Amino acid sequence: MSIPRFHSPEKLSPGSHVKFTADAAIHASRALRMKVGDDALLFNGDGNDYLCTLSFISKNEVSAKIKSVVANNSESPLHITLIQAISAGDRMDFTIQKAVELGVTAIQPIASQRSVVKLSGDRAEKRREHWQNVVISACEQSGRAVIPQVSPATTLPQWLAANPLAAEHTGVKSCAPARITLSPGATHSLQTLAKPGGEIQLLIGAEGGLTDGEIELASLHGFTPVRMGQRILRTETAALAAISSLQTLWGDFNSTHF
Repeated sequence: MSIPRFHSPEKLSPGSHVKFTADAAIHASRALRMKVGDDALLFNGDGNDYLCTLSFISKNEVSAKIKSVVANNSESPLHITLIQAISAGDRMDFTIQKAVELGVTAIQPIASQRSVVKLSGDRAEKRREHWQNVVISACEQSGRAVIPQVSPATTLPQWLAANPLAAEHTGVKSCAPARITLSPGATHSLQTLAKPGGEIQLLIGAEGGLTDGEIELASLHGFTPVRMGQRILRTETAALAAISSLQTLWGDFNSTHF
């Protein structure tokens, strides 16, 4: 039986005592019915897993002592930023959850012309916090110890303006990211693209996809339109199919990376 994993926002180290978050405590005590002396794994996003033993349990509180630390090697060799147009209902939650399971490194929600959901102000921040919690839960389930960050929502033009392709860091020109978007009418497929040498930025539309104008704008900023077969994919299917294909071509779905 696998050891339960829980996220902790605290600094963790062997020998220290830690109090579980309220949600983790309820899950451990009520859902899993864990007992004093049981082992658990904690992670805080630093890339390590921390083996701990539960030392106190009540219905709403759980404490544990950390016994050891081990590096977690579950991260993909690909650095994928998912630039996802905001979709309605549970679709956005589903897309984010599964994208994390598939290994994305960061998530940038954007408002596209066909996005049904419109977010601003406090509502936008609350939604971002909700999506970040979806990410954390997906990391708990999938065994990841590095937590992808969900950036504040923005529009596609604003994101493109803030992220020019030829960015420079500390005076040295960085390796330009590989920029990919999906378009049913594209002439390229993923297999025709060269293997990226750095970050991959994957742009996915909302319900109805990106408009022709948005695809043209993205293309002017270095995005290559590609097609995924002969069928039209829903927004949540498109993102996950593309990430899975990237992992198969160049990432850890490829047996050469095991």
